[in-house]
Amino acid sequence: MNEKDAEKRIKKLRKEIARLRDEYHIKNNPNVTDDVYDSLTRELKELLKTYPEFADSNAGENRVAGKPLDKFVKVKHKVRMLSLNDVFSEEELFDWENRIKKLLGGGAKLDYFCEVKFDGLAVSLIYENGEFIKGATRGDGFVGEDITENLKTIKSIPLVLKSPFPKYVEVRGEALMSKRTLQKLNKINEKEGKTLFANTRNAAAGSLRQLDPKLASERDLDFYAYDIAEIRASQPKNFPGLLHPSDGTFPEKNSLAGLPVTHSNKHKLLKNLGFNVDKNDALCKNLNEVISFIKKFEKIRDDFPYGTDGVVISVDNLKLQEVLGVVGKAPRYMAAYKYPAEKATTIVKDVKINVGRTGVLTPLAIFEPTSVAGSTVSKATLHNMDQIERLDLKIGDTVVIEKAGDVIPKVVEVLKNMRSGKEKKVKMPDTCPVCDAKVEKKQSPEKKNSSRLLQPSAGTFRAENFSSPDSSVAYYCTNKKCPAKNERYLEHFVSVFEIYELGPKILRRFKDEGLITDAADIFALQKEDIATLERFGEKSAENIISEIENKKRIPLSKFLWALGILHVGEETARDLAIHFGTLENLISSTKSDVSEVDSIENIGPAVSKSLINFFQDKNNLNFIKKLEKNGVVVEKMEKKKAGKFTGLNFVLTGTLSTMSREIAKEKILALGGKVSSSVSKNTSYVVAGEESGSKLKNAEKLGVKVLTEQEFLNMLG
Repeated sequence: MNEKDAEKRIKKLRKEIARLRDEYHIKNNPNVTDDVYDSLTRELKELLKTYPEFADSNAGENRVAGKPLDKFVKVKHKVRMLSLNDVFSEEELFDWENRIKKLLGGGAKLDYFCEVKFDGLAVSLIYENGEFIKGATRGDGFVGEDITENLKTIKSIPLVLKSPFPKYVEVRGEALMSKRTLQKLNKINEKEGKTLFANTRNAAAGSLRQLDPKLASERDLDFYAYDIAEIRASQPKNFPGLLHPSDGTFPEKNSLAGLPVTHSNKHKLLKNLGFNVDKNDALCKNLNEVISFIKKFEKIRDDFPYGTDGVVISVDNLKLQEVLGVVGKAPRYMAAYKYPAEKATTIVKDVKINVGRTGVLTPLAIFEPTSVAGSTVSKATLHNMDQIERLDLKIGDTVVIEKAGDVIPKVVEVLKNMRSGKEKKVKMPDTCPVCDAKVEKKQSPEKKNSSRLLQPSAGTFRAENFSSPDSSVAYYCTNKKCPAKNERYLEHFVSVFEIYELGPKILRRFKDEGLITDAADIFALQKEDIATLERFGEKSAENIISEIENKKRIPLSKFLWALGILHVGEETARDLAIHFGTLENLISSTKSDVSEVDSIENIGPAVSKSLINFFQDKNNLNFIKKLEKNGVVVEKMEKKKAGKFTGLNFVLTGTLSTMSREIAKEKILALGGKVSSSVSKNTSYVVAGEESGSKLKNAEKLGVKVLTEQEFLNMLG
């Protein structure tokens, strides 16, 4: 991407992110999930790192939440309500630690406090002399909305604090709706024909950001506290163990000297005052303990009663928090670890057409690699043209991809607002991309319609008719002998390359999923392509890719055999390799002097004709180029020096007791001899082991010298 394209992309991203923020924070009607919003924001941040000249301190990415609604009384926050910077991996978590340690200097010892990142509505609660007097939304961080009366309906928000309480305290926390409450609410709304809420955050925000406290009361919301923004006390002795040791008092003005010494102590104080705090929180001595906490909570996250998308990690020491401070909209001393998103955005770089074993043409989207649900995704099947038309997908589009758990990644939405006008329409070819045969369009005679619950862009659910995959239009290659249909050829190819991890069932699966069209595609596979398939996993994917990588170098003789050229078996392939030395020499010979091929011993006119036909076919040459492009290296064949077996032709039969026939074969070849599979008048010796069969009888008929195993060993020396 050049500077001009980057500037255009940054402007597009800012515009779309601003629109999504407005839908999310102002209208409580998100167009997309948080995963998609986070993915777009992440792309913008990465672009601004590469092109800092386009950074704008007044741009939307540097603002918190949204502006307050006009229908509520505005509340100015004394202490700004901040947002958090996200990290998405252990590596990014260590990068964050390195940055703050560098700022602190002197090898500062850091303890961390971990707590669940709730997915609700951030609010601020103000108490004077122990009584709840005002509650407000975050708004833009500086100014929020007064929703005091609605917040009073939440039973877990204490209207009077437990004694002893400070003279003044501002508490920050999250107003939440449980998953169970959301299910009940949506069942009622469904019966009454009302719009269903898309998620718990949306439901909580919608319940509080309306003018009728009665409605808020009916929603059965909860509240969890996580921070103290400001605190003043008239009786400091009532808060033992939570004060700064220098003076043990709360000053009348807010400062760190008057707050609890650590963030973890803030949580203790909040609990003592009567607030709900998350029971899963933990004090960690280092980042390794933090990572253990993250992994531990991930195991129970699905069963957690509230929506959550991560863990908040804070430097526990409040003095160090003060030193680190805030940059932009986020504190340096806190980070939000986000669990792998099940949805993400990326750009469609191309749509490749693969040909399956039944001849059906399957479109495969090639993406800018992006991380989703814990793995990097760079491609996904689009199934058929019906799917492409339903999505209105074009090459160059920004799309939403989804991958829940181990489910295969799929494109679920096109973000049309991100279009630049340069996108290209996807078209099925008129001829097969493998063999150039005519492509035929077929459609099932019946369409079976069903009804299911969808979550459209408006963020609500609705029932909609859809066509089953059985009714889709399909495009087929009409050539019955199309190489892409030949499963046996694929099996032969991987067998010669000795890629033992790829059995017939796996090859068939890869073709059906659109991951490969021909054998060359095998060498372009990535671990992430395989790990996402059902009944596969990280380990099996790693094993397959490792095996493929290890087998990319192959001798010329085996390569020629693997190509499956008519009349060119293992022995003929070896003869050709020994004579020509390199693949280039052989191909060149078939274009100019055919007599050179004819002159090779044991190779006749049928082989010459077959070689000419094969190497003059542009499809075969393109296939070889594709193999080389995907990393296959054909090793040249060094001409063997004359040995004591030069000019001798051996045939092996029966079972040898001292070595396998394969090893015997290699020893003969190493000494300059040749090994044939059948006995003829040109055979010099037949080496006969135990239980020799028809080859021994043929040797006797033709008068060919027969060697016992011991006589053969004596010849080897």
